[in-house]
Amino acid sequence: MTGALFWASVGLVVYVYAGYPLMVTLAAMARRSHRWPEGPLPKVTLIVAAHNEETVLAGKLEAVLRLDYPSELLQIIVAADGSNDSTPKIARGFADRGVEVFHEPERKGKMAAINRAMPWATGEVVVFSDANNRFRPDAVRRLVAPYSDDRIGMTVGYKTVAGGNGLGFSEGAYWKYESHIRRMETRLGCTVGANGEVASIRRDLFTPAPEGTINDDQWMAHSVIRAGYNVVFCPEAVSYETISASPAEESERRSRMVAGQYQLFGRAHREIPWKRPVVAWMLVSHKLLRPLVPLGMIGAAIASALAVLLPASGGGFASLAGRWGVATLVAQVVFYAMAAAGRRLEPVLGRLGYVPRFLVDSNIAALRGLFRHVTGRQSAIWAQADRTST
Repeated sequence: MTGALFWASVGLVVYVYAGYPLMVTLAAMARRSHRWPEGPLPKVTLIVAAHNEETVLAGKLEAVLRLDYPSELLQIIVAADGSNDSTPKIARGFADRGVEVFHEPERKGKMAAINRAMPWATGEVVVFSDANNRFRPDAVRRLVAPYSDDRIGMTVGYKTVAGGNGLGFSEGAYWKYESHIRRMETRLGCTVGANGEVASIRRDLFTPAPEGTINDDQWMAHSVIRAGYNVVFCPEAVSYETISASPAEESERRSRMVAGQYQLFGRAHREIPWKRPVVAWMLVSHKLLRPLVPLGMIGAAIASALAVLLPASGGGFASLAGRWGVATLVAQVVFYAMAAAGRRLEPVLGRLGYVPRFLVDSNIAALRGLFRHVTGRQSAIWAQADRTST
């Protein structure tokens, strides 16, 4: 029984982090990476969701106005949600340069702000961005190129994270890992990952999310997939942002994201397109199982501890008998000790020394997200995180 719990738990963790990425990579190797040629440029609406962004909004809008996209084909909307600083005033200061502002004094969350702005969007394609990130000048062109294919309903870009410390290194490595998976999924026809900082959707495929929806990007991706269209990853559509100022703020962001993931899959029988088995496999492996990894980590730790405290009389490696139970427990103790050491390992091991802490913090955040979802304590209103200046 102890061995079964351990191997089931380890199997979950290994499948999510390594098995599925390997399988989707092998499956995608038979397909060529698709590059969409630029055709006639569509009319685009770019929506910037903002709450109390007075320190970064002017720079954001200046960068948007310098994008390599014809100004006559680009509508810019700032959806200001419950801002009580000068965010609406700053945005209105760009009115003579074509920026439209929709401000609701009552704060209801990012998805609500997007829902309010969408009826005013005139573009065939709507691009979404945040106030704290920056697009590479050609990002919008890259995001809209795949729409020459009528089967594509949403595109997502490549998120890069700047930060010279261990947290920045770990977060940046995570996004490279995540982007590889999305690239392979796209080769198979459809990715199931989305990030709202750099994404676009066909306007006629947008459906307003129910009130209280936490993850706006995943809601849109799932609605497009449910409608029978594909979501594709555009690695050339690059977005830049800086890492959160502290591990606590990054953990809070992840808790909210995971709570939203549980919220979305609370209706799993409706959200998973079982008639599209490859996409269903991706959703289960990439999105449904990943938030369950901390449960696998806990299960493995409990099983190893039980194997040492209540050793099996036989069975060897499979049942963690004898030294095998001790070895698995010691290995986990070392890993969690490295995670606890955190930043103190950086001077010795370099930025790689921070990776165990990043993994543990991420999974603690997932547990917190599960708790908030079960208890209904996760608000749809996003918590604004400070960003480092690096």
